[in-house]
Amino acid sequence: MGRRLLAAAVLALAAAPATAPAAGPPPGSPEFLARDAQNMRDAYGRIIGPGGQVQNPNFAPALVQEATEVGLQQLAQQVATPTRPAITPGNVFPGWNAGNPLRRGWNGKRGQSVAVSWTNRYGALIRGHVFAPLPGATDPYTKKRLKPPYPGVVITTGSVQGSERMYFWLAQDLAERGYVVLTYDVQGQGTSETFPHENDQVNALPFCNPFAEPQDEEQYGCPGVPAQQESNFTKGTEDALTFLLSTKSRPYPNKGGEDAGVNAYNPLYALLDRRTDSRTATPGRTTRVAIIGHSLGAFAVSKVQGRDKRVQAVVALDKLQGDGTTPKVPALAVQSEYGFTVNPYILNNGSSLTPTPGAPDQGPDPRREMATGFDAWRKAGVDAMLVVPRASTHLEYTDIAYALPASRYGQALTSVYVQAFLQRYLQHDWTAGTKGLAAGQWTYLEPVAVGRWEPVTLERDDLLSFYYCSATALRGLTEIDPAKVGGC
Repeated sequence: MGRRLLAAAVLALAAAPATAPAAGPPPGSPEFLARDAQNMRDAYGRIIGPGGQVQNPNFAPALVQEATEVGLQQLAQQVATPTRPAITPGNVFPGWNAGNPLRRGWNGKRGQSVAVSWTNRYGALIRGHVFAPLPGATDPYTKKRLKPPYPGVVITTGSVQGSERMYFWLAQDLAERGYVVLTYDVQGQGTSETFPHENDQVNALPFCNPFAEPQDEEQYGCPGVPAQQESNFTKGTEDALTFLLSTKSRPYPNKGGEDAGVNAYNPLYALLDRRTDSRTATPGRTTRVAIIGHSLGAFAVSKVQGRDKRVQAVVALDKLQGDGTTPKVPALAVQSEYGFTVNPYILNNGSSLTPTPGAPDQGPDPRREMATGFDAWRKAGVDAMLVVPRASTHLEYTDIAYALPASRYGQALTSVYVQAFLQRYLQHDWTAGTKGLAAGQWTYLEPVAVGRWEPVTLERDDLLSFYYCSATALRGLTEIDPAKVGGC
């Protein structure tokens, strides 16, 4: 069955025909305004929705425990490496790096994670974690025995001081299903070092020389400073890939890391699948590794997939980028209705990150989210899928307690789509992956208390945007009804 589907994929591209989101009340009508107001309220569902942070009595006590424990760990790390300062909010403010505290106790119970560190090409100390299934584990959904070796995944955070623990939810969900996943803090964010260090590529005094010549067009004369720059995320993703794939016999280079107590190689390397895989949908891309990024991390992975032949699939979380990139591998784009703020529909006529006014009697452009990257992938004839969760914000993919807007089930919907996408393009389980991508309903295991996960039913039609089109351009998936996927 898998070979027949792959053969169909090679022969033809089955793109979804143009259809708009489900019809609703006319823009400007009382019904439309009421629906828009409810959508904005739902964009705070993770905080105030049923079972959300405020309404779940288990959340606050777990947050206090997790924030305290993580804060003390970070303080001990900084004391142990005084010449490697991480001058970041995540390393200073308690709770910044807590993630979802209801996931406390995951390690050793539902999977395994190991703290790791390495130095990037500029000598800065990078900290992260590697996640994998437990020995003898079974898939929590199918109950099938998980058997190594497993495909690999690298997750790159967003900018504006995003930290790896905000993305543990996705790393853990994937590890439970048979992946080796690496998360990390890019240079200058979370717990990773702010400054570069002296090595053969950096002239540091002792940490940074602001008068040094730039190494290339992607970074400034002081490599990695400030943190909000493309190089930290593109080159950070490439270095993270190299660390993920490092082994005892082929260690990671760790430039300038002699004093930092770094890992010489990925401690879980034996679980990673290194076999040459002829079933890949992209010629020349045989390593079973995917890269996932959010925000500036999404921009980075969009670029890296076009130039790094180790990558076989890419997932961009708000947003997949078409400008300046070369579509090479299958891409899943999960993109949001709102940016950092939640605005009425009359301000949503431009990019979600740049509110733009429009006429009250006109709704937002339903094709808005297709233009950033999906259209470029479809034009290039490379498999792509776009998913726009309803009431979603740019912060949907980060776990932050109480403060910032996000919908109640945006993370859950993202996770099930990512799982199905990687099942198809990394595990090459074409039948199950196709079924998952085309499904109208899923069961998702959600943490509701420390040590307790419960199933929740996700209904696609309720959770996809009614403002912006989701879309598919996937080869060999003619059995999917585009109308049911929100094709546009």
